[in-house]
Amino acid sequence: MNRLFGIIILLFLCGCQPKISQNLSEPQGRGLVQPLQTIAFGSCNRQDLPQGIWQDVLHTQPDLWIWLGDNIYGDTEDMDVMLQKYNLQKSNELYQKLRATTPIIGIWDDHDYGVNDGDKNYPKKQESKALMLDFLDVPANAPVRTREGAYQSYTFGPAGQQVKIILLDARYFRDELEKGEGDQSRRYLPNPVGDVLGEAQWQWLEAELIQSTAQIHLIGSGVQIIPEEHPYEKWANFPAARQRLFELLVKTQPAGAILLSGDRHIAEISRLELPGLPYPLYDLTSSGMTHAYTGAVGEANRYRIGNLVNDKNFGVLSIDWNAPTLKVSVTIRGWNDHVFMTQDIMK
Repeated sequence: MNRLFGIIILLFLCGCQPKISQNLSEPQGRGLVQPLQTIAFGSCNRQDLPQGIWQDVLHTQPDLWIWLGDNIYGDTEDMDVMLQKYNLQKSNELYQKLRATTPIIGIWDDHDYGVNDGDKNYPKKQESKALMLDFLDVPANAPVRTREGAYQSYTFGPAGQQVKIILLDARYFRDELEKGEGDQSRRYLPNPVGDVLGEAQWQWLEAELIQSTAQIHLIGSGVQIIPEEHPYEKWANFPAARQRLFELLVKTQPAGAILLSGDRHIAEISRLELPGLPYPLYDLTSSGMTHAYTGAVGEANRYRIGNLVNDKNFGVLSIDWNAPTLKVSVTIRGWNDHVFMTQDIMK
């Protein structure tokens, strides 16, 4: 049984939230008093499709759930419609069980932002941001409520056993994609001068990394960061921004940095040996909780290790604080407790 389950249920019955502590680097941050051991994450969840996969998420008894985008499929400039879709998702019985037992944080991608492949020009981004933060139960006094963009950070656990989660907003400030011509393989071309995060978010990210004392840093982005070859949205469409992120990691040297991403309706693990970073950098993609890209068989990714999963899935990070050296592994799971693959990330 989840070691926090009994405490959380008592707090829930008295109308309280699970016990959390303040994150000094980001006042809206929420940190469990006990160290995180199991973190579940996923993306691409249509509110109007069957959502039995939440039962599988609940079976893993996660200490934390992280949304990585397309948390609903809004695709509208009508905020009443967007709110109705969020309310439908929030009313789901299995998702309600997760909310009752597990802290939930997250960031958006394009469909919950409001428009497919959306960028800084989406006219309702401020209103949409407010609805997403309400869906995530972000406190009304959180700094993210008053600044531009939806980026957030959270630190969980006691000193010496801390996990810092940095959720990047790859929509609100992102420049336009360069559209290609001809076949699908040239859907988007690299935008050599375009940015993803915007200068204020870049400065915030650098400060979050420099000031952190955490032992593990999870950096979440709606779209993939490491993969380069597929024709869809990815950080590689903005090569200067992607390179800036890698250089920032080398400059700040965060302990145990791991990338998390969604968007693709597939799951895969990408690994990059980044010069100047003393450990391999992984991009863990989990996407397609209610639907999957079954046609992705054979898709190229020079950085992929293991298999490409083209079935409905979510990810689970397992942290062993008691191992001789800190150990982190990831498992990609599916419906009916199916395990697609497991990979050690740190050991």
